[in-house]
Order: sequence, then structure tokens, then C-alpha cells
Amino acid sequence: MPGIVNVTSKKEVLRIAEAKGRIYLRSDTITAIKSKKVKKGDPIATAEISGIIAVKKTWEHIPHCHQIPITGIDFDFKVYENFIECTCRVEATYKTGVEMEALCGVAHALLTLWDMVKALEKDEHGNYPETKISDIVVVSKVKVDKDGQ
Repeated sequence: MPGIVNVTSKKEVLRIAEAKGRIYLRSDTITAIKSKKVKKGDPIATAEISGIIAVKKTWEHIPHCHQIPITGIDFDFKVYENFIECTCRVEATYKTGVEMEALCGVAHALLTLWDMVKALEKDEHGNYPETKISDIVVVSKVKVDKDGQ
């Protein structure tokens, strides 16, 4: 099995990646989130913390990812009528990109949202017919060298 990609000879530059994704929820669940009536606490605040941890530990979960010195993590959550969109922006000055970290941040944030509201989402059989995580994508990936290129 091949080892991790050797980036020793690569130049350290500012790298920025942004990823986003959605979780579809029942409108009653969205109302409960907006009105702060979720028993487990604030789903969005908890999801942000989970996402930050995921970004910082991406290299521990994806075997070929490097341990990257992250210098910035930002989350944005937009709440709509039947879904919440999560965006994660990650920055690092290093030899390899941060798109996997941004994707992991979004995925973990959305999974945490699901966990926080699952009692509200279950049907009479204990299933989640309306709950869905989707559209997790890299929105942008930028590499900026010392000359601003």
C-alpha cells in the first residue's frame, strides 16, 4: 500500500477552502430550533463546535490526509423553511490544501444537527422519513503565494 504523499519539496502558501452542505428537516423542527425549544440545547452552537473539532482532527480520520496547522475556521449556518445550510471555511499556510478539512467540518456539523433534533424528526416507527443530509460540496479552493497569486 502506498504511503502518504510526500509534500516535503512543496512550498508553503496560504490555502483556503470552503465547503457547504444541507440537512433537510421537518418545518416543526426548524420552528423548535428557531424558538430555542430543542431539549438537548442549541443545535447550531453544538454543530459549530463539532465542526471545529472535526476540522482539527481530519488527519486522524482520513488516512492519507496530512496533519495541517490550521490557522482559521469559520462556520455559517443559514436556516430556511425546511433545511439548514452549513458552510465551513478553513485556512492554513502549508504545503497541501484544506478542502478535506472543510468537507469534514460540514459533514460533522450536519451529523451533529441531526443528532440534536432526532427526537423531533422520528416518525411513529422510529424512522426519519423527512430527514436528509445532502449536497456536501467544495465551493471553492484557493492557493495564494507570497505574490498574491
